[in-house]
Formats: sequence, C-alpha cells, structure tokens
Amino acid sequence: MFGGFTKDLGIDLGTANTLVYVRGKGIVVREPSVVAIHTDSKNIVAVGESAKKMIGRTPGNIRAIRPMKDGVIADFDTTATMIKYFISQAQKQRSMFQRHPNVMVCVPSGITAVEQRAVEDATKQAGAREAYTIEEPFAAAIGADLPVWEPTGSMVVDIGGGTTEVAVISLGGIVTSKSVRVAGDEMDESIIQYIKRQYNLMIGERTAEQLKMDIGSALPLETVETLEIRGRDLVTGLPKTISITSDEISEALNDTVNAIVEAVKVTLEKCPPELAADIMDRGIVLTGGGALLRNLDKLLAGETGMPVIVAENPLDCVAIGTGRALDNIHMFKAKGQSGRSKR
Repeated sequence: MFGGFTKDLGIDLGTANTLVYVRGKGIVVREPSVVAIHTDSKNIVAVGESAKKMIGRTPGNIRAIRPMKDGVIADFDTTATMIKYFISQAQKQRSMFQRHPNVMVCVPSGITAVEQRAVEDATKQAGAREAYTIEEPFAAAIGADLPVWEPTGSMVVDIGGGTTEVAVISLGGIVTSKSVRVAGDEMDESIIQYIKRQYNLMIGERTAEQLKMDIGSALPLETVETLEIRGRDLVTGLPKTISITSDEISEALNDTVNAIVEAVKVTLEKCPPELAADIMDRGIVLTGGGALLRNLDKLLAGETGMPVIVAENPLDCVAIGTGRALDNIHMFKAKGQSGRSKR
C-alpha cells in the first residue's frame, strides 16, 4: 500500500570509502569506510568521516578499523553496523509509512559465493528488505555511460581502494574479467615502505595518501614537484621533516602500477577478437579513485596501444551505476535465484 514511499538504495561499499545512491536523488552519502570501536566494551564510538580522523590518533582503548579489506568483508558485525549507519544517514527524511528499502550493493568481480552471501546478509541485518549484488566493473560501466546492454564491447578498469577490477562487458554481462587485490591502499603502502627504506622515516597512511594525490604520477613528470612531509625518524625516534620529489613517488608506485597494467593486458588477451575491435574504437575507460593518478592513462595507452579515457566522474561511477541498476532490478532478482538454485 505504501510502496510509493520507498526510496531504494544503491551502495558502493568500498574498502576506502562508501557512497550511497538514493533512487531519484543521486549520491547522498559519501564517507570513509572506517569504524572506531571501544576495545573494552566493543561499542561503536564513531563511523565514517569522524572515525577516519581518529586513525593513528586514538588512545589505547579506542581502535579505528576498516571492516572491509580488499573489497570484501573482513569483520562481519562491524560492517553490518557501518551499513546500518550509512542507510540511516541516507534516509534521514524517512516517512513513518516508508517500508524498508531494496538495496543494491556492489562487490568485486572475483568474489566467492560465501563472500557474496556475507555482503547480502550484512545488508539485510542493517535493515534492507531485499539485498542484491552487482559486480563492481559492471556498475562502473553503467555509471560511466557505457552501452552495457548493447552487443558491443566496452572495457572498464575500476581502480578502487582495495581492488582493481578489469572487465570487458557486452549484452548486459561480463565477457571476461580480472580482479587483482592491488589498488589505492597498496599504492599508499608502497609509498610508506619506500620512505622507510630510503630515509629511515615512518609515515602514516594519511601522509602517504597525501603524497600520492599531490605529487604522485604513473610516469615521471616533466617538471619535478616536491612536498614536505613529517614522520618519525626510526633511528632517533624523534619527529623529522623531509622533502620528497614526484620522481621518488613514481619510483615507489612502479610495482603497483605495473600490476594494474598487467591485469589489463591479461584481460585483453582473453577478449574475443570482435569485442577487441570495439574496444580499439571506443577505448578503455578508467574509473575509481586510482584513475585520478596522473599519467596512468598515458602509461596504459602506451602499454596496450589502445586509447584510454578517464571517466567524467571517476570517484562516483560505481555508486551511480549501482543506483541506476535499481531500474533493472528484475534482472538481478533472476540472477540471484538462478545462482541459489545452482548451489
């Protein structure tokens, strides 16, 4: 009777950030996937942005954790609590007559059936009426306005926080894909380790992320840029300030970037020739936060010999695609039932 009051939701449940898309409104929540927990009582202290500010700055009895690791649930109960918080944030103006929403959640393409069930169960526990999953690269392709339902090949490379998803899509399905657990977080870790080796300096995740965003590049820049950072000297144990160049960050990111390039090449090798010709015409589309790494498109174009385009709104593509997929929810219902009957 009150079906008209329901606003179905699409959730991009990422390792680094979670975005919530409300049907008819667009993206209404954009917060880090971080939860701060009181270690003694196990009570949740903060979720999202306020919890992220606590990373590396909490007293002994409070721990700021990321319940998602490499795109999958590492801590079930905490993830369910986090999803519940984000759903309530998205439904602040909820009417008393409104029933629980259907929720579409995106998952990595390399996810196992057990991991997929964990996502669905956590979403239902958080208050969803029905939970459906959509593969991340498929959602990214929808969000990037690629013709996913047509008999033409589209290739998307979604570089998130925990995983890089590479997929060739045609006729509403993924023809071939590769999911590697190398992405934004791995880039940050590479920077931390590089500075530790070169300078005996320990820096935190936030500093590494700032270096990546401010002066990071997949190829050395024509004009070298520098950034001053602070960390803890591992020899003296005291705070220390040093200057880092963009060339050093490029070197630090080398292995991580090469792993992404390799995943793209492997996917292209498995791609049927007809679809490969389509991709040659349309180009490879980059989405996700990692797509913002400078010169990554140039490096990929040079390595594959194909045109590479960064999507118009790379950070939001997956969330927008997940939300738009709600319009074709009947297809995901059918997929879920056929998947269950096989198991």
